[in-house]
Amino acid sequence: MRLPRRRPLLLGDIHRRRDRRNPLPYLCFSTSIKEGGGGASNGGDLVREISSLLRARTDWKLLMLSSDLHRRLNPNAISSVIESQNQVLDPELLLDFFYWSSCHIGPPPNIDSFSNLAVLLCNSGLFPLANDLVERMIKAHPSPSSVLDSITDCFKRCEKSNPAVFDVLIINYKKMGLLKSAAEFVLLMKGGSFKPGLRCCNGLLKDLLKVNQMDLFWKINEFMVEKRILRDVYTFTILIGAYFKAGDAAKAKKVFREMESMGCVPHAATYNTLIDGLCRSGAIDDAFELKREMAEKGLVADAFTYGALINGLCKDMRSKEAKLLLSEMLGLGLNPGVIAYSSLIDGFMRESNVDEAFKIRDEMVASDIRPNIVVYNSLVRGVCKMGKIDKALELLKEMASAGWNPDTMTYNLVIEAHFREQDVKGVFHMLDEMRNQNVPSNVYTYSVIINGFCRCGEMMQAAEFLEEMIVKGLQPNAVIYATLISGYCREGRLTEACDILDKMHEQMVVPDVFCYNSLIAGLCKSGKMDEARDYLAQMQEIKLLPNSFTYGSLIHGHSKVGNMDKADMYFQELLSHGLKPNDIIYTTLIDGHCKADDVAKAFSTFHSMLERGVLPDVQTYSILIHSLSKRGKMQDVLQIFSELKQKGMPPDSYTYTSIISGFFKTGDSEKALHFYDEMCEQGIEPTIVTYNALIDGICKSGDIESARRLISSILEKGLVPNAATYTIMIDGNCKSGNITEAFKLFDEMLSKGINPDNFVYNVLLGGCCRVGDLNRALDLLNEMVHGGFATVLSFNTLIDGFCKLGKLQEANQLLQVMNDKHISPNNVSYTTLIDGHSKAGNMEEACRLFSEMQEKKLSPNTVTYTSLIDGHSKKGNLVEAFALFEEMLAKGVLPDEIAYQVMIHAHCKEENLVKVFQLRDEMTGKGMRMSGATYLTMVDGLCRKGDVAKAIKLLDDMEVQGISSNDAQCRMLIDRLQRSGFMDEACQISEITTKKGWVARESSSNPLLEEASCH
Repeated sequence: MRLPRRRPLLLGDIHRRRDRRNPLPYLCFSTSIKEGGGGASNGGDLVREISSLLRARTDWKLLMLSSDLHRRLNPNAISSVIESQNQVLDPELLLDFFYWSSCHIGPPPNIDSFSNLAVLLCNSGLFPLANDLVERMIKAHPSPSSVLDSITDCFKRCEKSNPAVFDVLIINYKKMGLLKSAAEFVLLMKGGSFKPGLRCCNGLLKDLLKVNQMDLFWKINEFMVEKRILRDVYTFTILIGAYFKAGDAAKAKKVFREMESMGCVPHAATYNTLIDGLCRSGAIDDAFELKREMAEKGLVADAFTYGALINGLCKDMRSKEAKLLLSEMLGLGLNPGVIAYSSLIDGFMRESNVDEAFKIRDEMVASDIRPNIVVYNSLVRGVCKMGKIDKALELLKEMASAGWNPDTMTYNLVIEAHFREQDVKGVFHMLDEMRNQNVPSNVYTYSVIINGFCRCGEMMQAAEFLEEMIVKGLQPNAVIYATLISGYCREGRLTEACDILDKMHEQMVVPDVFCYNSLIAGLCKSGKMDEARDYLAQMQEIKLLPNSFTYGSLIHGHSKVGNMDKADMYFQELLSHGLKPNDIIYTTLIDGHCKADDVAKAFSTFHSMLERGVLPDVQTYSILIHSLSKRGKMQDVLQIFSELKQKGMPPDSYTYTSIISGFFKTGDSEKALHFYDEMCEQGIEPTIVTYNALIDGICKSGDIESARRLISSILEKGLVPNAATYTIMIDGNCKSGNITEAFKLFDEMLSKGINPDNFVYNVLLGGCCRVGDLNRALDLLNEMVHGGFATVLSFNTLIDGFCKLGKLQEANQLLQVMNDKHISPNNVSYTTLIDGHSKAGNMEEACRLFSEMQEKKLSPNTVTYTSLIDGHSKKGNLVEAFALFEEMLAKGVLPDEIAYQVMIHAHCKEENLVKVFQLRDEMTGKGMRMSGATYLTMVDGLCRKGDVAKAIKLLDDMEVQGISSNDAQCRMLIDRLQRSGFMDEACQISEITTKKGWVARESSSNPLLEEASCH
């Protein structure tokens, strides 16, 4: 009979060479025959036959193959043989039988077979064989809980078992890359009476720390404490490293001191771990103190110690000190190695000291230390950061000649540098080179590319690379999506930005705070506040906490659209979440309140800012100065300006421009020019905005010629007049009546490609009306209508011009043109026409227009009513005048000074002095002042009533209140009294007004008065 081909023996015939004496002088497993496939009797026979062969014959394998024994083998029979013969047979013979038998059965051996043998081998000190067996056991039975249960059961059944079997299992789990299973195996021992050895635990802790499995690390550490596994210097050293990895330097230092108090003496590795951790956490001085302590304890600092300190100093931007430490290291005969040199090169590059970095590289090469890829990447990073792309490309060639192929990081750095220089061609060249060199792109490569194209505004290219990335199986992260969202928002393409967020959900990428912040910021900048609030709500729904940037965007957006209530609400929400507002948020709020004309709230916010310890910057102060200057509060401006300078903050051109503009507004040209001179003395270059403020102030003072000279000086300084400059000059010329020069400037503005706005057209329109050139004004209005520049203000300006020239029919026609052009007249349009017709005595037309405006749901204002009342009064329609005044009050339209004075004149006509004085008292009670003409009207009324004494008192009151009259007004009063036959009264009034200096003495002599004997 031909025998089957023999398999090579895994253990050979080692058992034949061993001493045949029983190697197990201790009791082990009890014999319990397990049933095989053929019942208890047949199974027992099989086990007995195999056992006899193993005990008696060295050629048992041949005999089993030549019989039917090998066909009758099964997992239970194998397990029973091992259990029954473990006290008799050599462990290696049993192991050989186990391996041979395993090859002749289908299913894998029972877990107990593995466990019995593992315990037996460890008890015999055969650890290499045990390791191989345990590895096979783990592959066949991967569940740590099953393995532990079986091993524990076998361990307990065997007296004097060696607990090293547990360590062997843990070590093999680790060796096979099953670190989590190793930790699970240990933790499953928590409730039992067994525990691994200290060395095994230390090894497990070290490996868990290395792969950053910190949760399991701390659980194993806790297990060791509970099992009272005493720690040694290695345990403490590992723990110190773990606390540093967790970012808890204080705990790491505490462990170091505790180990000393427990009598565990730290060795050099412990000090090195602590020094390295302190350096990485920025506590360089503490690290140097430990180095000194090492020397005091007789421990020698090695290359690792120096390397850690050098790296720490370099990260702390103290590369020069690190270089001195390198010299010290070399002086001690220590070899720095590539890591120390790499740290120094990276450090000098971070400090932009490129020359020194290359010197270190040269020293490194001179010391026969070959720069590695990390060193080259540090050099490439540094030169790229400095914008020296040519040097970076040279380094790539040098790397290749030195045998180092540029890796993905190298190319990423150069691609990023090309984007910084906006060299898209260079980017594509690098990408081609990457492909040619088979260097794979990673997520960061695409992140750099997408970010670069987004910043260049090339959103189509960015989107294409996103798709390419996905096709290549690379998952875009939240950072990449946030970059795209931000890019689309910058371009104002908010729909696409929102689509990116939807794409994230499709790709199962959870948006982070930055994604939402980018989108919310973009929406807020575009004034889409409702959408921004929706995304805030969505963000909160998925449990993402808004941060200061989120709220800052919402505050900025609402401030920009003038909704300060919402801005304040989000500011309070920010505070309620324990977030700290920065100076930008405060400045935004202050600016918003200033623009909303709530200076008190702006200053309240400013004081809150100071109370919270947030320092305002120049912009904050400048906003307050600008707001106060606009309101003409120049004393407050000077106080804020002084505070700004006291805090050592140099004012900028915006600050000075605001102050200059403010002083011009208040008519103090001298002060305005003083601050302009100060600005120049401080070396602050005036901008075109500054010059515009100067030109505007000079124009308003009527000195157009000086304004022209200033424009010439602007051109000499290389500044270009802008739309505002031309607008100011056109306005100045129009107001001074030089309409020809105004149109000349307008033509120049057009020739320079500066588009005029509605304001410029309206200024020119007003100028034409002012000089009475209504034909030109009409031509301009037609041009404005065709160009789409005509507004209600444009028509109102021309209506006013026609009314002032008494061309009321043409003014009425303009109202019709407005309706034809779908430009709705407002209450100013109607009020101007009503005033024009009232002054012309056309009260019927004025009343028609008054009714028409109300039919159009336009509310008459104080001016409307006053114009009608004055018109009726002058026509003698006093009943209508008084009725309109009552209607005005009933509708809640408050009379102003002019309305009151018109009514006083009307009641004087009716000689109702009681009502006159009642109205006078109402006026003064409201803080209003009467004009000199109104006082004289009242004096006239009193004289006609014969109450000269009261009239004289009224003149005295007038003088006390600082209200004077002129010669013409007084002469008119005196003449009216004379013509009405009140000669005595006229004489007395003449004397008093002459004494008060209101009437010239030469003009006070009147033959009629002299005849009346006014003495």
